[in-house]
Amino acid sequence: MPYFCVHAIDRPGRLADRQRLRESHRARLRVHDHPVVVRIGGPLLGDDGEMMGSMLVIEAATRTAVEAYLAGDPYVVEDLFASVTISGFNWGLGQPEPSHG
Repeated sequence: MPYFCVHAIDRPGRLADRQRLRESHRARLRVHDHPVVVRIGGPLLGDDGEMMGSMLVIEAATRTAVEAYLAGDPYVVEDLFASVTISGFNWGLGQPEPSHG
């Protein structure tokens, strides 16, 4: 299956919302009953070290599947992000074993 990189930037002044939603967001990433596989992810950090966005690499059949998965994320549901970019991704280093799902 192809890979996609999700790069999302928080709306300014929403750090408290990010922190409040973080555990539910992370719990959802750990659930494996979705038609996508989150291969790697974590918060983006500003120069001050504070969280200011998210980056995920998702294995999915289509971009539409990634969009559908993201639509249920607590950060998206609560309108945390000012922008979300989804790009095709080609592993250069550290590629995981292919999934067999």
